Amino acid sequence: MCAEAGRRLSHALVTDSRLGRLRDLLRDIARGAGQDTPHEGIGKPEALKQGLHGYWSRRITDEHRLIYKVVGEEIRIAACRFHYSG
Repeated sequence: MCAEAGRRLSHALVTDSRLGRLRDLLRDIARGAGQDTPHEGIGKPEALKQGLHGYWSRRITDEHRLIYKVVGEEIRIAACRFHYSG
């Protein structure tokens, strides 16, 4: 996980009331990784393109997205806030 993604995740864990949603998304991704379906499930998974090719997004809220990539059984988080910043 890059330093910026780590800071954003820490921010969400400490200050964001949407923590439960983020936790549920991560659990769903992890469960899918164990079943070879990490890109199915809650949060409307969407494959990203161009500079984020190979990464997926899932909705945390209308504004925030969890951007991640699954490598084996590891979930690599690129971002969890402000994917769409207008």
